Amino acid sequence: MKPIKILLLTLLAALSLGAVAQEATIRKNLAERLPNLPKIDEVSKTPMPGLYEVRVNQSEIFYTDEKGDFLIQGSLIDTQARVDLTEQRLDKLSAIAYKDLPIKDAFTIVRGNGKRKMAVFSDPNCGYCKRLERDLAKIDNVTVHLFLYPILSADSTEKSRNIWCSKDKGKAYLDWMVRDVTPATASCDASAMARNVEFGKKSRITGTPTVIFADGTRVPGAIDVARIEKFLTEAKP
Repeated sequence: MKPIKILLLTLLAALSLGAVAQEATIRKNLAERLPNLPKIDEVSKTPMPGLYEVRVNQSEIFYTDEKGDFLIQGSLIDTQARVDLTEQRLDKLSAIAYKDLPIKDAFTIVRGNGKRKMAVFSDPNCGYCKRLERDLAKIDNVTVHLFLYPILSADSTEKSRNIWCSKDKGKAYLDWMVRDVTPATASCDASAMARNVEFGKKSRITGTPTVIFADGTRVPGAIDVARIEKFLTEAKP
């Protein structure tokens, strides 16, 4: 058995060295030939023979061959499983752990005992966000961390600032979203809005509303009361 084990270990070591050399070749060739390509974070094999994933800017994906002679930007589809492998990979890279949310840049709305938790990224001029807030009003025993995410227009930024700078952020927000009461003009340090947008871009939050539950489950778009209750019940941080 010992000679077999030694042979296996030798083969594994050779494969490992080969993989390291392969990655080094790809990194070297792409860096030399495409000087404007951002610094490569990671090179890894894909399920497709001869194709490698090249990751840059934390969550931007390209594909290349084993020598870095070609670079492809687009989606890799598993036609047998009918799965977008690129989308799956991007979802994994941009997953948000609830504990990693920048809560200091949100305000909190508590209903009932507040034991259940969820976060919402919302634009004040988003119609679907308003629909979501009307449904959330029917949910009890929940803490909602509300991130103002003004991405629709300049007016979204203005309304977000007025809400953020109001004496009671939650009331000003709900007055506007549920009762159509325009938030009063206010000013303060509203840099949290810019940080929210920056965080959202890095995390691929591309639309509003985007809801994140305590277990990290992300749901884009407005969802009804039944689905909210289901996600809150199933969420296990």
